[in-house]
Amino acid sequence: MRSRLPRSTGYTDRTHAGQVLAGHLRGLELSDPVVFGLARGGVPVAAEVARALGAPLRVCVARKIGAPGQPELALGAVTAHGPPSYDHDLVRSFGLSTEDLAQACERERAEAARREELYHGHPVQLPGRDAVLVDDGLATGATARAALRMLAGAGPRRLVLAVPVGSPESVRALRSEADAVVCVLQPVGFAAVGQWYRNFAATTDEEINTLLEELGEPDQS
Repeated sequence: MRSRLPRSTGYTDRTHAGQVLAGHLRGLELSDPVVFGLARGGVPVAAEVARALGAPLRVCVARKIGAPGQPELALGAVTAHGPPSYDHDLVRSFGLSTEDLAQACERERAEAARREELYHGHPVQLPGRDAVLVDDGLATGATARAALRMLAGAGPRRLVLAVPVGSPESVRALRSEADAVVCVLQPVGFAAVGQWYRNFAATTDEEINTLLEELGEPDQS
């Protein structure tokens, strides 16, 4: 399903965004793909991609490592299992080092692990399979970078990042982290992901688990 909205106006909601995004992925010739939604908001988008590709849906959790006094400003991000990823220039601009952020990093790593357990996470065998990481959009790209590095460590055949909208700068910066990056809208003057959605209500844990029950993959470990 293609968007009937002009490209400049964005998406009705995350479901609509996922349907549009899926249309841009069909030409990639993916091999036995697994679709990972970046929790939380990326999961409804990823569900539509998984449906279109006939692929299982999984959840990937990455947590921001916020700036002191500005928790929404990501100096980096971390997953439950992979190494933290930092914007070293931004860290230095606050007069900090990564050692100064170690406690915050471990706190966010623990929260990522808690959320993975909440979403019934289990190891996925990725060698020989393609991994598609989906989020609802890219602002700084910090959490997407951490998630990509974690997935890369699992040895997928090919690693793809797919988003409906993103900052052109972040899209360029993440091309070195994946084999392919698909971003439908890269608006000049990008300010926030939510401005490109008419409905950007928060995704709940209940919604995520409902989607996993429908589209998840049985434990093969």
